Amino acid sequence: MAIEKPRHRLVKEFPDIELRDYPASVVAQTEVEGERDEVGNEAFRRLAGYIFGNNRGEKKIAMTAPVTQEPAEGMKIAMTAPVTQARSAAGPRSWRVQFMMPSAYTLETLPEPKDPRVQLRQLPPRRVAAIRYSGSWSQRRYEQHLRTLTAAMKREKLVPAGDPIWARYDPPFKPWFLRTNEILIEVAEAPAP
Repeated sequence: MAIEKPRHRLVKEFPDIELRDYPASVVAQTEVEGERDEVGNEAFRRLAGYIFGNNRGEKKIAMTAPVTQEPAEGMKIAMTAPVTQARSAAGPRSWRVQFMMPSAYTLETLPEPKDPRVQLRQLPPRRVAAIRYSGSWSQRRYEQHLRTLTAAMKREKLVPAGDPIWARYDPPFKPWFLRTNEILIEVAEAPAP
């Protein structure tokens, strides 16, 4: 089954990480309170409800990948495509989870969500540092790869301009050893001195 993934342009490949440019995109997003590894299920149900027809017009919308998750504080914006999860400005236990909408849609052509907790949003173009890894969705593995990403960014003088975004490309029923995951951090345009 072909699932649309976010388009990006590889700017530069470094040891351990990539620097990528993503075009503007549209996402459906929701914010959920709780621990990082627990909020995904509730957020996924809300967003899946929207794309499966819980919208004005009861229109079905194709699933995309990845699902992204980031801290919602500061309303930093995640990459196109997945469901995203992030901390919210509402507090350290608030997360923003996003589904990228298929590229054929715009804010004007997407149906309005019936659930007021689901919002549609236009994300601007952005440059991100990315690390890809396979395996489980555990906190330990996430933190291990986040440390690698931030150390590589420091080594390459890439200045973070946002919170880490956790991107999961596969459904939970896929064997853990076949899953593709990424962590993305938006970077400032100019490198550090």
